[in-house]
Amino acid sequence: MRDGRNGRHTLGMMESSHIDGRAGIDASLVKRLIADQFPEWVGLSVTPVEVDGWDNRTYRLGEKMTVRLPTAAGYAPAVDKEHRWLPILAPSLPVAVPMPLAKGAPGAGYPFNWSIRRWLEGETASPDRIDDLPAFAASVADFILALQRADATDGPQAGAHSFYRGASPAHYDDETRRSLAVLDGRIDTDRASAVWDTALDATWAGAPVWFHGDFASGNLLVREGGLAAVIDFGTSGVGDPACDLVIAWTMFSGDSREAFRSAVSQDSATWARARGWALWKALIVLAKEIDTDERQAAANRRVIDEVLSDHDGVGW
Repeated sequence: MRDGRNGRHTLGMMESSHIDGRAGIDASLVKRLIADQFPEWVGLSVTPVEVDGWDNRTYRLGEKMTVRLPTAAGYAPAVDKEHRWLPILAPSLPVAVPMPLAKGAPGAGYPFNWSIRRWLEGETASPDRIDDLPAFAASVADFILALQRADATDGPQAGAHSFYRGASPAHYDDETRRSLAVLDGRIDTDRASAVWDTALDATWAGAPVWFHGDFASGNLLVREGGLAAVIDFGTSGVGDPACDLVIAWTMFSGDSREAFRSAVSQDSATWARARGWALWKALIVLAKEIDTDERQAAANRRVIDEVLSDHDGVGW
């Protein structure tokens, strides 16, 4: 199991392994923090997880816990948010989520709050680990709907803490249009601009609901071929849930995308904004990687092509 996260600018499209010590965080620091603040766990092993995220460093603590430390100030607000809200949300959700056990404070030269959580069994979702991808897509949709039904009273409104997931995609308008300019002549920027403009026009007027903010394969765990857990609520909050539909293009296709679309049952305006979120992320990554990372470029070209086709076709 992994309890880190993918980089904010990949929306779960890739995972990375990192040498211990990235961002000034290593196992020895974690051991010092544990010894100073939670001496009852001082004898437990501290081991980096095999696949780490970017926003946080994550370590396995003994056999039943993880330690999660933000790598920069922008990611630190998630600690308090998740510590407060995950225990409240968990009873309403159909599969496991990370359960906070303790919250650490700055110390030993480390400047942010950090967290200790219960270890979750499972492997990162990928098609080869899933028995029935359309059924899996429907179970993902069920989780999203359960999250949307959870009581949003006093929940954290979308904003900087969620990297503006749950707000209007217009927050990223300048970034998107700069990427379109960079990619002019290399993708169909006229069609892409039409998708983006449609997303901005499809304003959200619903009641605020809970959203995860980074529904991607890297944040889904599978066991015995099915969905077992959803991790990393660092970009979660209360607002527009359109951002959680991006997985329709980043993980699903064909029958599985149709199963997800049918089960999640969102209106056409929400789908228009979701296409905008998917397009924004794919554009900014492609603009950066098109000449330097062939694998990432191909993955993001695929997402762009699928989004454009959906916009031109059924229009959901």
